[in-house]
Amino acid sequence: MSRLNRTDRPYDIVLFGATGFVGTLTAEYLAAHAPEGLRWAIAGRSEDRLRRLRERLPGGAGIGVLRADVSDPASVRGLAEHARVVATTVGPYVTYGEELVAACADTGTDYLDLTGEPEFVDLMYVRHDARARETGARLVHACGFDSVPHDLGVYFTVRQLPEGVPLSVDGFVTADAAFSGGTFASALNQFARGRQMRAAALDRRRHEPRLVGRRAVTPAGAPRFAKEVGAWALPLPTIDPQIVRRSAKALERYGPDFRYRHYAAVRRLPVAVGGVAAVGALVAAAQLPPARRWLSDRLKPGDGPSPEKRAKSWFSLRFVGEGGGRRVFTEVAGGDPGYDETAKIFAESALSLALDDLPGTAGQVTTAVAMGDALIERLRAAGITFRVAAQQ
Repeated sequence: MSRLNRTDRPYDIVLFGATGFVGTLTAEYLAAHAPEGLRWAIAGRSEDRLRRLRERLPGGAGIGVLRADVSDPASVRGLAEHARVVATTVGPYVTYGEELVAACADTGTDYLDLTGEPEFVDLMYVRHDARARETGARLVHACGFDSVPHDLGVYFTVRQLPEGVPLSVDGFVTADAAFSGGTFASALNQFARGRQMRAAALDRRRHEPRLVGRRAVTPAGAPRFAKEVGAWALPLPTIDPQIVRRSAKALERYGPDFRYRHYAAVRRLPVAVGGVAAVGALVAAAQLPPARRWLSDRLKPGDGPSPEKRAKSWFSLRFVGEGGGRRVFTEVAGGDPGYDETAKIFAESALSLALDDLPGTAGQVTTAVAMGDALIERLRAAGITFRVAAQQ
């Protein structure tokens, strides 16, 4: 693998989409926590807005400003050529993301995003994984609450279990948080693209090498009362199990036969039933363009919860892992999952790719594969809990 002489590039990290809701939180986190000597820049469509943001950031005079627009391929290419790592918040990614992925794959630039869109991840694998492997670029999707705590939480749980034996892990998500306009728009877009999502997944399976001598599966499971966590467990149709499965396929530490199931944990049955009904209604409404437009107008991209609301928000992911005659209970927990912690996770992921001594990987890879233990230690130091709650 060649990194295409990236060490002589002007910036270690460029944050694209820095003036959006999560982009601004990420820029603020980097300004407060970046180590001395880090060369980084903020990027986006409006140079005026970028400069106003820079003026508000601690040490702003040392932060670069780059103008780039996804509708201008030359500017996106220039962005990739100026950075060792590009982190982008510009979504929905299936609409706005590919030009930057292609530029990073072609120039050997490491790439991170916050997508929770399976269709986008599958399309980028088919179209750009091979080129990224040639240039040494690491393409790491889903580097926020989707899907770092889930991916690294399962990785952490597996590390507590015996090696070389079949392993199973169940994950249970509980959270109290609000959505931003960008997240809501992305979810509506996914709900409306079921056919395209299935086609992209099928095309990926045609291109992906088959796993030989091992098995890694992520069945949906069925709704049930989970005694192990004392809550109703509802299968979650998010991107997280797909990311976990790709980590398990890539890393032999997950054993010869690995299974992961992914649930929301809800204490009260009426709440569980209401949640399922609400999601079903939202999916149905998203199929109708007038209803989708009406819903989009209720919460626009760029809107988000207040600092006071975010300060009260939290998440807890509980994992139950079994294998080799052992059972382990682990937890990953933190504050506001969608925004404060996502900005923290996203920034620390970019710092890890830029600064840490990591395994030699390239192409489309997960956070567990690309950063693993190094990112867990970064997140622990930043206040996110990774702990073993009990062992049997």
